[in-house]
Amino acid sequence: MPEVNVKLVFEKENKNSIRFKEVPEPGKAEVLGSIYLQKWLAGSAKSIEVSVKVVNE
Repeated sequence: MPEVNVKLVFEKENKNSIRFKEVPEPGKAEVLGSIYLQKWLAGSAKSIEVSVKVVNE
């Protein structure tokens, strides 16, 4: 399976983390939904992109 790039935007800020919600491409289902990143990594980011590669071993 090829690598998939998923775009996520800021949704909510918690005490030590930030939640990002996926922006699915029109006509396609969500891949991740929402993810949390620690504030020390996310900083003040309003959007992120995550690459997912399925490895068949």
